Amino acid sequence: MDDDMEGGNLGPYQDRPRTFPSMKSKAYAPWIFRVLMRINSRILLVALLVCFGAIFYIGASTSPILVFVFSVCIISFFVSIYLTKWVLAKDEGPPEMSEISDAIRDGAEGFFRTQYGTISKMALLLGLAILGIYLFRKITPQQELSGLGRVTYACITVAAFLFGALCSGVAGYVGMWVSVRANVRVSSAARRSAREALQIAVRAGGFSALVVVGMAVMGVAILYAILYVWFGVDSTGTMKATDLPLLLVGYGFGASFVALFAQLGGGIFTKAADVGADLVGKVEQGIPEDDPRNPAVIADLVGDNVGDCAARGADLFESIAAEIISAMILGGTMAQRCKIEDPSGFILFPLVVHSFDLVISSVGIFSIRNKRDSGVIGTIEDPMKTLEKGYSVTIFLAVLTFGLSTRWLLYTEQAPSAWLNFALCGLVGIVTAYAFVWISKYYTDYKYEPVRTLALASSTGHGTNIIAGVSLGLESTALPVLVISLAIVSAFWLGRTSGLTDEVGNPTGGLFGTAVATMGMLSTAAYVLTMDMFGPIADNAGGIVEMSQQPESVREITDVLDAVGNTTKATTKGFAIGSAALASFLLFSAYMDEVAAFAQQPFKQVDIAIPEVFVGGLLGSMLIFLFSAWACAAVGRTAQEVVNEVRRQFIERPGIMDYKEKPDYGRCVSIVASASLKEMIKPGALAIISPTVAGVLFRILGYYTGHPLLGAKVVASMLMFATVSGILMALFLNTAGGAWDNAKKYIETGALGGKGSDTHKAAVTGDTVGDPFKDTAGPSLHVLIKMLATITLVMAPIFL
Repeated sequence: MDDDMEGGNLGPYQDRPRTFPSMKSKAYAPWIFRVLMRINSRILLVALLVCFGAIFYIGASTSPILVFVFSVCIISFFVSIYLTKWVLAKDEGPPEMSEISDAIRDGAEGFFRTQYGTISKMALLLGLAILGIYLFRKITPQQELSGLGRVTYACITVAAFLFGALCSGVAGYVGMWVSVRANVRVSSAARRSAREALQIAVRAGGFSALVVVGMAVMGVAILYAILYVWFGVDSTGTMKATDLPLLLVGYGFGASFVALFAQLGGGIFTKAADVGADLVGKVEQGIPEDDPRNPAVIADLVGDNVGDCAARGADLFESIAAEIISAMILGGTMAQRCKIEDPSGFILFPLVVHSFDLVISSVGIFSIRNKRDSGVIGTIEDPMKTLEKGYSVTIFLAVLTFGLSTRWLLYTEQAPSAWLNFALCGLVGIVTAYAFVWISKYYTDYKYEPVRTLALASSTGHGTNIIAGVSLGLESTALPVLVISLAIVSAFWLGRTSGLTDEVGNPTGGLFGTAVATMGMLSTAAYVLTMDMFGPIADNAGGIVEMSQQPESVREITDVLDAVGNTTKATTKGFAIGSAALASFLLFSAYMDEVAAFAQQPFKQVDIAIPEVFVGGLLGSMLIFLFSAWACAAVGRTAQEVVNEVRRQFIERPGIMDYKEKPDYGRCVSIVASASLKEMIKPGALAIISPTVAGVLFRILGYYTGHPLLGAKVVASMLMFATVSGILMALFLNTAGGAWDNAKKYIETGALGGKGSDTHKAAVTGDTVGDPFKDTAGPSLHVLIKMLATITLVMAPIFL
């Protein structure tokens, strides 16, 4: 990996002050893309048509609903191709911009290859472990009656796990691929127009978002359709459609596995480089952010792509996949209990919702159009308002399409008005999503009081900045928790009063109502991911402008876009935490249903008054704090190496400050790349091993003490406490980190002394403290919460 990232040979720095090294020796693309590019275009077109034909045939053999889903997904892929061509047709600006962009791209792709190579090896080993476990695990009586043996079940689960991991990896690569090519085009556009730069960044993010969401939906739909046809579902003596979603759990686990390690590795990379660059460059040397004299600046910009783009693509892919699968399980379970004649609508409803998400988010993306402006900040519309207009369009369309979807798929003669209740559940979810976005913006945007108060605290020193940031982060947990609580209770009771009842007349729609609310919250996921991807692309664009020494007016435009990007990233993280809370609640309910199915006895309550169960809860909460500590410590250790390297270069090469010597950018990239890959293993392994070990140990203890379900109860308690603790911790870390960052940005606009002042130095310290909070530990936590829920669902039978 060092050879890949430290290549490049340049002439004397004073002769070529704007030339930057290539971070690897040759162009890189994943092997699957290299193979496809070597195939004749006509042959490739025929192959694609055959594949599409096979997909539609399988879909038609399963349900007309899947034909609709496949059609929308394929159309969205063509839309994303159009967006790609539109973005790539823009110019890259002068040569010095292209050289910087090439260095960023090469470093990002080199790290991606090494990181995902490591993740793929771990995924294969875990797949073998799952195969071994499933060959000896129990199967339910219903599965035995349908002819589904242990070997078949094991092979399906492992195949689904690897397929989910592969799709998640591709989603991550897509997120990074577009960002490393769009950044320089945004920089170039900023020389002409702020609105054009905004439009390019949004459309580049939109490409990635549509591909990620489309792949998540297509992956689940294809897997469901193949299993449906293979088992001849609903034929005499075969598996029922309501039992089929349980076979998809491996897909969600694979997506969670890759997303966790991608978020950990990418987060450690980006924040270690950022901290090292800021501490030495800004604080010690007094040079601007992204100054070409800083040896860590390329590593910092590479980190934006591998941490904020690749990792976030895998993260949202996992969120959507987990939510779809858990909602399908709950929909199938409810349809079975209510004896609904055709349960396909309740099972496939999540796929249709996210298909409409692709349509309405595309409309929102295209609603942001380029208009003539002078390129001067004071005369252009606020970029945040422009993005919010697109989001408002998407929200409005989401309400309409959600109501249409519920009437189409959730209408049943047994309860003619149930669909209306579920439509209201979806509305609850949409309102919850909007509330989360607004709350996150309020606490992280420097237009509002919290961040300005934090900036003011910087004027009295570093300590008061830290105190104010911590208190702001703690306070920011209150409103989101109230919103989540209200959403869960409202959606549950709307579902419960829908009129759907089981055989003995008990209402059964409560949990499914919560699932529908979760779908409503994620019904605009593609547009929210677009806003998130906008952030790192704008950040990279600002770095390229600074390093290529463009006029101050250009940097002002990219600074505004970067500040808006910080806010959109923070709001997206808040959105992700809210959806993770609801999705984890669904997965927890699915886990209890699966335990009941395997144990052949009711499993509806977990009594924390039982000492062992209470201990399980403590272990779950401890897991969150230990995981966060290890993630932040990993950033700290890696940042120390970067700081020492940057200091060494400034001491040994004094001509760097006068542009007479060139920094060794590749060395810093190599340091953070090697360290992040090593550091991501320990917290990731903790997340995977902990629930399995706890469940097995307490199962053994329960066997000898006469409590046969003790292992399952302890794991359930562990999952509940971890979810609650994880949500609060993630809210605190993400909001505090985002607020510290934008407080620094606010001061850099000229407020409270501006750049270089003592207030600014205190704000840089706060931003440095917040970096591992908001981009490493915080984002990893909401992935951890969902992965814990998924792994307990996969491993449930071994706890009995």
